[in-house]
Amino acid sequence: MTQNVNSATIMVVDDLPANLTLLAGMLKDCGYRVRPFTLGEMALTAAQTDPPDLIMLDITMPEMDGYEVCRQLKARPQLCDIPVIFISALSEATDKVKAFDVGGVDYVTKPFQFAEVEARVSTHLRLRRYQLHLEQMVAEQVQEISAAQMNTILALSKLAESRDDDTGQHLERVQAFCRILATELQVASPYAEQIDAAFIDNLVQASPLHDIGKVGIPDAILLKPGKLSPDEFEIMKTHTTIGAQTLEVVRATYPHNAFVAMGMVIAHSHHEKWDGTGYPDGLAGEAIPLAARIMAVADIYDALRSKRCYKEAFSHETSRTIILQGSGAHLDPILVDAFDRVAAAFDRIRTSMNDGAQGETSSVTV
Repeated sequence: MTQNVNSATIMVVDDLPANLTLLAGMLKDCGYRVRPFTLGEMALTAAQTDPPDLIMLDITMPEMDGYEVCRQLKARPQLCDIPVIFISALSEATDKVKAFDVGGVDYVTKPFQFAEVEARVSTHLRLRRYQLHLEQMVAEQVQEISAAQMNTILALSKLAESRDDDTGQHLERVQAFCRILATELQVASPYAEQIDAAFIDNLVQASPLHDIGKVGIPDAILLKPGKLSPDEFEIMKTHTTIGAQTLEVVRATYPHNAFVAMGMVIAHSHHEKWDGTGYPDGLAGEAIPLAARIMAVADIYDALRSKRCYKEAFSHETSRTIILQGSGAHLDPILVDAFDRVAAAFDRIRTSMNDGAQGETSSVTV
């Protein structure tokens, strides 16, 4: 809150018009914007629409007393941090204690001296201003730390990817593909209820971890230019479990961290296939975690569009056709339909983050 304290908006709630007029007039004379109300319910509705900076609240009112008004204010996320100063003719200690119990920050007994009221109002507005400033500083620091952590994770993931050849901006593209596809599924698909903003953010941030387990694969296999032997392929497949086991160590320390859990799921299951012929567990259909199914579409599209030691790059249309042909076999049909709706966006991302010239081959194994 950067405004001057005296430009703050104060809501005054008192069922007696004379009291309301007196207090509102005094506050206006001090330069505050004042919104007077005679009923608690009306004040709650108005505060929900346009929250004030501070509320001055009488206790003894018809229909809804000040205690209940304050309880409901504190129960609403948008309003719970607004400071409430009770002003009441009730002078017993129990009345004051109850006022603080329901969330009030101060209590002034009627009849009051306005100099005292003005001093308390000014103090609590300043405290609120400092609180908001501190919250903003903390939020900025948390955001900076989070960004640094995510960039570090991306850098380490890229280091793992660098052992493979021609990876380029693969991780950044996959992040973009995952966001586009998940957002489309959130808008129109049977999976919409499973996808919220947190799911999408965790998916995007965790997607670079999908092949982190490749650090455990010998170079002779990982970088082999020709086709892998059956034994070599079995070793290659272990990158999924190596990655998941590595992240499991982190999850043991942070068991409730959704980002780490998402990374484990993606690393472990992004090579599973809809028809159950994938690895490492041979999961089928919706038994494959949704995040891993989304990752599979993003990863395959980028692999098709990218040059590798064993293949040239495919065009967008050829890659799109191969993915469509994989519907119900390799890939979830619902995800394939969603991909088809946003395929042009995939192409734009791939083109804008291109690693080099694109060619065309007649076949590819995905």
